[in-house]
Amino acid sequence: MNNLESILALTSDADLKQISNKILNHQRISFDDGVILFKKASLAFVGALANYVREQKHGDITYFNRNFHIEPTNVCVFSCNFCSYSRLYAHREEGWELSIEQMMHIVQSYDNKPVTEVHIVGGVHPKLNLPFFLELLQKIKAHRPSLHIKGFTAVELDYMFRKAKVSTEEGLKLSHEAGLDSLPGGGAEIFHPEIRKQICEDKVDAEGWLNIHKTAHQLGMHSNATMLFGHIEKFEHRIDHMDRLRTLQDETGGFNTFIPLKFRNKDNGMSNIAESSVIEDMKVYAISRLYLDNFPHIKAYWPMLGRNNAQLSLSFGVNDIDGTIDDTTKIYSMAGSEEQNPSMNTEELVTLIKQVKRKPIERDTLYNVITDYSNVEFNSATLN
Repeated sequence: MNNLESILALTSDADLKQISNKILNHQRISFDDGVILFKKASLAFVGALANYVREQKHGDITYFNRNFHIEPTNVCVFSCNFCSYSRLYAHREEGWELSIEQMMHIVQSYDNKPVTEVHIVGGVHPKLNLPFFLELLQKIKAHRPSLHIKGFTAVELDYMFRKAKVSTEEGLKLSHEAGLDSLPGGGAEIFHPEIRKQICEDKVDAEGWLNIHKTAHQLGMHSNATMLFGHIEKFEHRIDHMDRLRTLQDETGGFNTFIPLKFRNKDNGMSNIAESSVIEDMKVYAISRLYLDNFPHIKAYWPMLGRNNAQLSLSFGVNDIDGTIDDTTKIYSMAGSEEQNPSMNTEELVTLIKQVKRKPIERDTLYNVITDYSNVEFNSATLN
């Protein structure tokens, strides 16, 4: 009896047996099945199943990429209760806002370095509008055409397009033509209106978020999806969130990866809420892998989890731990993430993956393989 069989044999619960049979027979689990897994299943149970699915899809492969972040501003017109990062526009002197020239200096600082992606996200600043960002995109592409630009959450795009009085399709076409290659998954939070009303009432709703990603997919752009968990949501809200994503993925096939994001309670309007345990975190990763059967990849954002927990997640359905980051990204460090200065070079990332007997593969944004590091030995500590 292998490890999976021995763990599944430990349960006598009829519901869990039925769900495990579905998964082992490559059948889709239902909304109710997902809720039951959160309510009834042990971490060992969902972890064994999620690792089975992960290895069916990817074997021991664990992906990472070489990327850097640009955060144009943390000044924001929205006041999300969970956010430790932004500063309201009325108090913009407490935040920062970068000029196009300053952001181009960041891009230029990576000249002759083997990064493949720049990730651009930040607050929603009323003066940093669509023409401003179209100019930025054009200048990045003119300077380094091969650099993949993954930029702007649906929240940022929704505000930009409305302010510019253009449709979602027109705004995305303009952005794509200017150089935007794909969308990150931020701003999704929890889709259910009951929760969204309490934590981020004034920004784009679930339908708007999903429509922006659907339109991007229809224009040939890929995107990611996230879920903010571990605050006031219930299990049903998590599954509702995943179900909406799974339905859109059935329609478009445009999502690359799903990234569960752990709520952090430092210095925000929800600081009274205790953070979820590592056990709960790993259950979310595992059940995400089981429910989102049409998502190719599940990603753990290592700066948020910390290096040890990121390694642990690789046994709970995760097959991607993001990238080198190689910057001073503040969105999670300001909220109390495990990594206050999130940067790892390639050697460190490869070592982290190898330590848990997984196969490190450097990818580009669209998961094309760049380098297989399984048998690479590093001789220099200076490799970025």
